[in-house]
Amino acid sequence: MKNHQAPPDLLKDRVILVTGAGQGIGKVAALTFAAHGATVILHGKSTRKLEKVYDEIEAAGYPEPAIFPLDLEKATDADFNALAEGINQQLGRLDGILHNAVRGGRPQPLSDQTLEQWLDFLRINLAAPFALTRACLPLLLAAPDASVILTSETHGHTPAPFWGGFAVSKAGLEVMAKIWAMELDIHPNLRFNTLIPGPVQSPQRANTHPAEERRKLPTPADLMPAYLYLMGSASRGTSGQVISL
Repeated sequence: MKNHQAPPDLLKDRVILVTGAGQGIGKVAALTFAAHGATVILHGKSTRKLEKVYDEIEAAGYPEPAIFPLDLEKATDADFNALAEGINQQLGRLDGILHNAVRGGRPQPLSDQTLEQWLDFLRINLAAPFALTRACLPLLLAAPDASVILTSETHGHTPAPFWGGFAVSKAGLEVMAKIWAMELDIHPNLRFNTLIPGPVQSPQRANTHPAEERRKLPTPADLMPAYLYLMGSASRGTSGQVISL
């Protein structure tokens, strides 16, 4: 999977929503999907960051993307439903979602964390991917070949001290993806998988490991063969899996 060789037109004519597309893995994934023919829907909280990614895609001559900003911390079911309806009205289809938006934080003991912190982690890292997927489900089921990828994190898969609510919220993604996969196994055109990138050069990693020598870590671009494999038709039939890179 790490060495998957995706053809240039892998995602031609597909519409893919990328959350957290303004920076880090999400930004690189959006550019990569667009480079392989997808019309990318850029989601994020900062319209300014999304516009920069939009401009990069346009300048490269890739299919024109769309911008759908939404603050996941405040979004309601009505907001997620409106986003899905906007996708349907403007683009008419949805062939995949990469859930990559994240609420991170510095490691700290459970005893120092507050209820508000936990609710924040759970709302953005776990509840929002559920609500957005649920809202977009009719579009995904209508697609001939659709994929949902949930980006998790090492400490959500293998618990370690001081990762607290963040790790718990990420662990929940694995369970949720497996439940979606089991409940919808009668729809072979739609698959759900969780991807754990491992340590990578990203804004979140810089925040949690400020003294780390970043140049020794993989870049987001190094991860893209795996993301392309899971988003493309080569992964058809693979669902409910947790994949660590």
